[in-house]
Amino acid sequence: MSEEPIKKRTYKDAGVDIDAGARLVEAIKPLAKSTARPGADAELGGFGALFDIKAAGFDDPVLVAATDGVGTKLKIAIDTGRHGSIGIDLVAMCVNDLVVQGAEPLFFLDYFATGALDLEAAEAIVGGIAEGCRMAGCALIGGESAEMPGLYRTGEYDLAGFAVGAVERGAVLPRADIGAGDIVLGLASSGLHANGFSLVRQVISENGLAYDAEAPFAAETTLGEALLTPTRIYVKSCLAAVRAGGVKGLAHITGGGLVENIPRAISPGLCAELDAKAWPVPGVFTWLAEQALRSGAPIGAGEMARSFNCGIGMAVIAAPADAGKVVDALERGGETVWRIGVIGERGADGKAVVIKEWEAAWRD
Repeated sequence: MSEEPIKKRTYKDAGVDIDAGARLVEAIKPLAKSTARPGADAELGGFGALFDIKAAGFDDPVLVAATDGVGTKLKIAIDTGRHGSIGIDLVAMCVNDLVVQGAEPLFFLDYFATGALDLEAAEAIVGGIAEGCRMAGCALIGGESAEMPGLYRTGEYDLAGFAVGAVERGAVLPRADIGAGDIVLGLASSGLHANGFSLVRQVISENGLAYDAEAPFAAETTLGEALLTPTRIYVKSCLAAVRAGGVKGLAHITGGGLVENIPRAISPGLCAELDAKAWPVPGVFTWLAEQALRSGAPIGAGEMARSFNCGIGMAVIAAPADAGKVVDALERGGETVWRIGVIGERGADGKAVVIKEWEAAWRD
């Protein structure tokens, strides 16, 4: 009597498909190649990625690095099955942090973790990352994908991004000469960007709203589509303004909003005095505040300023004499720009940001 052959266990039996991972690498190679720039050919497949900083045109560079994720905005992409733009958010959250130091983003790497690899979704995600890299002018030179069954449920994934840029040693921002009287400019955001989504999702859940319903603040767009509007990438316009001369400092308005991010660009003795009437609050923010009020747990105006960008995705500080040419450079780069305030001396209350007419802006 013959014995039954023993079935040999494979990694795939445990939920990890090595062949699918290899197919993903092959599928995204053209996407990475499309981001090639001086200093990198953006070819994938090696153990590490090389970048020739001399070929990028720098003489005496300082390297600047940033890493970030997309937060729970991912849940909306997962729940709606719309994965194409979330990669842009991932790039934006990293490269916008580089440019505020005056740095040109050079290269980007991503980390993609999931329960079970869905090739179509993964390719859409990496396609968005490649698009974001092209928008920022940096090369997608590598990354990592990982299947982790048991840690993520089927269909779930997480993303992390890593960006490196360079700035000539004498051009690092913010400048030391920021002082009282300097102008604060605000660049329009594209919406929520990638901050505050745990609060957004809570408000949506409490009001029983559906992602496939029409967005009240965006005609002919579903709520899910509107909320997934990608974070604006400010790199090329801000670098153009820096090179035109006159930019003293930049602040990327992310988590912490206006009140916690602008102070990162000014000295401890200064205060940014902003006028909330100087820019329009986009509809998505007023809608969110209205929905929170409807659910019986309103979000105060002060909390809105700490949790969201409220329409300003990047703040720019310039001397009064230079503000005009900085605005011109930014507008030529496609930005919508408002003069939103001035830099003053910090008062006895110790506040680094004071927003005048803030309550009135939300009532209007």
